[in-house]
Amino acid sequence: MSGFSLILAFVAAIVLMILAISKWKIHPFLSIMGISLVLGLVAGVPLVNRTAADGAVTPGLANVIGAGFSGTFTSIGIVIILGALIGTILEATGAALKLADMVIHVVGKKRPELAVLLMGWVVSIPVFCDSGFVILNPIRKALVKRTMTSSVAMTVALSAGLYISHVFIPPTPGPIAAASTLGIGDNLLLVMGMGALCSIIPLFVGYFFAKYIGKKVKAGDEACDGETARTYEELVAEFGKLPGGAAALAPIVVPILLMALGSIAAMAGWTGFAYDLCAFLGAPIIALAVGTLFGVVLLAGAKRLNKFYELTNETLKTVGPILFVTAAGGVLGKVIAVSGMVETITANASILEAVGIFFPFLLSAILKTAQGSSTVALTTTAGIMAPLMDVMGLGTPVRAALTVMAIAAGAMTVSHANDSYFWVVTNFGEMKPEQGYKTHTLCTLLLGLSSMAGVFVLSLIFR
Repeated sequence: MSGFSLILAFVAAIVLMILAISKWKIHPFLSIMGISLVLGLVAGVPLVNRTAADGAVTPGLANVIGAGFSGTFTSIGIVIILGALIGTILEATGAALKLADMVIHVVGKKRPELAVLLMGWVVSIPVFCDSGFVILNPIRKALVKRTMTSSVAMTVALSAGLYISHVFIPPTPGPIAAASTLGIGDNLLLVMGMGALCSIIPLFVGYFFAKYIGKKVKAGDEACDGETARTYEELVAEFGKLPGGAAALAPIVVPILLMALGSIAAMAGWTGFAYDLCAFLGAPIIALAVGTLFGVVLLAGAKRLNKFYELTNETLKTVGPILFVTAAGGVLGKVIAVSGMVETITANASILEAVGIFFPFLLSAILKTAQGSSTVALTTTAGIMAPLMDVMGLGTPVRAALTVMAIAAGAMTVSHANDSYFWVVTNFGEMKPEQGYKTHTLCTLLLGLSSMAGVFVLSLIFR
């Protein structure tokens, strides 16, 4: 199969995958793997290896699936596990709460919406937004009581801050997986920097929308009593004593510094042992491993080192489904790469060039809205985009990083009833579902669109 019929088969496969995940409730792993198999068969990928007269080997469909699956694990499996483990340790030691308190101290209680917005943005860099909201909700409620601020405004600001860094900034699994799939997994510092830059516009949008919607919608916990403050104090008391600021920051900051050192060594043209050492420590796997060691020091300081095995086990249970869905996305990308799709698109490159950076955004937004998971949207879209990057003129590291940002912006658009985060925000924010649509869902739409506007502007600058 080739030409226009192959494009139709690709579109039909994507639609079928969305229906399987969202309407028929088939697990994303099975849906993506099944669609990959069907697309490979329809596209004419040979069932077994074929050797041409010149000795060139065309891989069979089974080998293509295996290569796509194992290749993804090879490139990002350890990175995702270590990043998630750091987040789990920060939660378990109270370091996430300490980071939140530090943000509040810097911003001040006179700007509570801004405080929780930035607090969420910082905490969700290593921690999943769902669990981050649960962790920080007592602080939100305490601030509502202490500052007499709208509960809805505080809920929306917190959820927005958490959501923005969750999709934009590693070491959360989604952006790590997308970056690695698109070939810049060894340049996570670039992705982090681009993610921080792309966060600026949606942070402003989230802040002002929270201030606005807080005047329009009232939640069930607007009238706070003393129990709120006690709940926060009790949560802090569970940790006995929160870790110091430097200790709380170390598991996040040290890996960033090490990756920066590796990049500096490469750009400066260092040689010999100095370069080897910096390149080794700056590799994402090693940098995050060092960050994990600082996390272990946190556990020891909190006298919870005996919980390390349990925390590791919980982390593996959490990231397992993410790893498998990510690997399935790699399979789909591999099938697309060998199906002749790239050649077909190359022949019609002018069409895709007209859509440009908006293509990954639209695809990711469709997947996000249909099936609910931002991580699935990120990883699946990255898998689809991987073989198309050079054809669309997105193959350079900076353009690839911008593509990750476009996918991330789509992965925010939108959070509604099929997204667990929607229910976390509405339930803990004590809002009814219809209020959740007016507040949280509308906010994620604005965040996604404003983020994509920022990505587009950056794409005009960085070519």
